Amino acid sequence: MRIGLRLFLAFFLIVGVAAFFVMRVFVDEVKPGVRQALEATLVDSANTLAELAADDLKAGRIADGRFAQRVAQAHARDPQAQVWEVAKTSVDQEIVITDASGVVVYASTGRDLGRDNSRWNDVYRTLRGEYGARSTPRVPGADDDSVMHVAAPVRDPDDPSRLLGVLTLSQPNRSVEPFIVASQRSILARGAWLIGIAALIGIAMTWWLVHGIGGLNRYAQAVARGEPVPPPRPRRDEIGDLGQALEAMRRKLEGKAYVEQYVQSLTHEMKSPLAAIGGAAELLQEPLPDAERARFAGNILAQQRRLTETIDKLLALAEVEQHGWLQKRSAIAVGTLLAQAVDVLAPNGREVRVRCDAAVVAAVEVRGDPFLLRQALRNLVENAIAFSPAGGEVVVDASVEAGNVRLRVLDRGPGVPDYAQERVFERFYSLPRPDGGSRSSGLGLPFVREVARLHGGAVRLDNRDGGGAIATLSLPAA
Repeated sequence: MRIGLRLFLAFFLIVGVAAFFVMRVFVDEVKPGVRQALEATLVDSANTLAELAADDLKAGRIADGRFAQRVAQAHARDPQAQVWEVAKTSVDQEIVITDASGVVVYASTGRDLGRDNSRWNDVYRTLRGEYGARSTPRVPGADDDSVMHVAAPVRDPDDPSRLLGVLTLSQPNRSVEPFIVASQRSILARGAWLIGIAALIGIAMTWWLVHGIGGLNRYAQAVARGEPVPPPRPRRDEIGDLGQALEAMRRKLEGKAYVEQYVQSLTHEMKSPLAAIGGAAELLQEPLPDAERARFAGNILAQQRRLTETIDKLLALAEVEQHGWLQKRSAIAVGTLLAQAVDVLAPNGREVRVRCDAAVVAAVEVRGDPFLLRQALRNLVENAIAFSPAGGEVVVDASVEAGNVRLRVLDRGPGVPDYAQERVFERFYSLPRPDGGSRSSGLGLPFVREVARLHGGAVRLDNRDGGGAIATLSLPAA
C-alpha cells in the first residue's frame, strides 16, 4: 500500500472514530437533556399553579371554581406556535389536584376523580415534604410513550405551614420528541459536514505530503539513473531540508566522480601531444639543419595549440555538463542567432575557400541562454567548415515543425561513415580531416549535445543526399 493512501486512511480513521464517538455522546445526551429541561420547566409551572389553585382548593370549589374555568379555557386554546420548525397547536400539559390525603379532587381531563393517588411517587413524596416526580408509561408496557409528572404542594394561603393538597402537572414526553429528533438530526448533519471537511483536509494534507515526498523520490531516481535533474524546490519544512541535503550530497558525489573521470580523460588525451612535444624537444637539442629545426619547432607549437584547444573545450563542456538545469532563459530570435554564427565564422571559411550562408527564416523565437546557443551553433558551423572541400559551401537554415525549431547546418563534405554514426557525440572522439590535417579535440559535438539537453532539445548528425552531412539542433519554440 502506498504511503499516501496509508496517511489518508490513518488520518480519516482517527478523525472518523473521534467524530463518531463525539456525535454518539451528543446524540445520546440530547434526549435526557431535553427531558431534564422539561422537568425544570414543569417544576416552575407546578409551583406557580399551586399558588393559583390554593384559594379554590381551600374553599372547596376546585372542581368548578375560577381556577378550573381558566384551566379549561387554556386547554381550549390553539397556541399557533412555530417552535424550531415544529408546529404546536394544543396545550399538552394536564393538571391533577389531590387533597391532603392523596385523593383526586380535580383533573383537567375530568378523569380519575376520587381515585387515591397517595401511593404515586409524585404525591407520596410531596405529602411527606419532599420533591415529588415520576415518569410512567401512558399505556402499561409502552415504555416509549411515557408521561412526566411533577408535583408541588398546595398550601393554605393564610397558614403556609398547613398542607391543603398536591398539584401534579404532567406532560407527555412525546410532545418534546420532535425537538429531540430535530436536534439529533441537526447534530448528525453537522457531524457529517465535520467528517466531510476533515476528509477534505486529510486529502489536502496527504496530497501536500505525498507531493513533496514524490518529488524527492523522482529526484532520487533520476539521480540514480545518472540523469541531469534540477534540485528539489525549496520548502520551509523538513521535506525541504531533506531535499537540500540530497542535492548537497549529489553535488559532492557527482563532483568527485566527475573530477576523477575528467582527470582520466584529460590525462589520456594529453599523452599524445606531450609525447610529440617531448620528442621534438629532444631532437632540437641535437645539431639539425635549419629546415628540420623549423619543422620540429612548428610541431611543438601545433601540439601546444592542440593542448590549449582541448583544455578550453574541456572546461566549456565541463561547465555545461555540471548544470542540471538551465539557469538563465531569455527570448532569442532565430534569424539573429544564425546570422551571428555565420558572420563570426565567415573569415575562417574564406581562409579555406568555403562560403558560409544563412538562409532567411521567418520570425520565430526560442527561449534559452543566448551565449550557450551561439557557442553550440558555432561548433556545428566550425565542424562543417573543417570537413568541407575547397570551394564548398556551408548553409545554415531553420524551420518550425510540431512546435520545435530545427536549426540545420549543411555541408558537402565526405559525410559521416557508418562506423562513426553511434560515436560522433562521444567525448574525445573525432574523425580525420579530408585534407589530412590533425584531428579536432572531439569535444565540440558533446558540447552541442549538452547545450541541447539543457534547452529541452536534441541534436543529431546525418548524411546528406548527394554527399555531405546535416547537423540538426532541435529546440522547443518559444
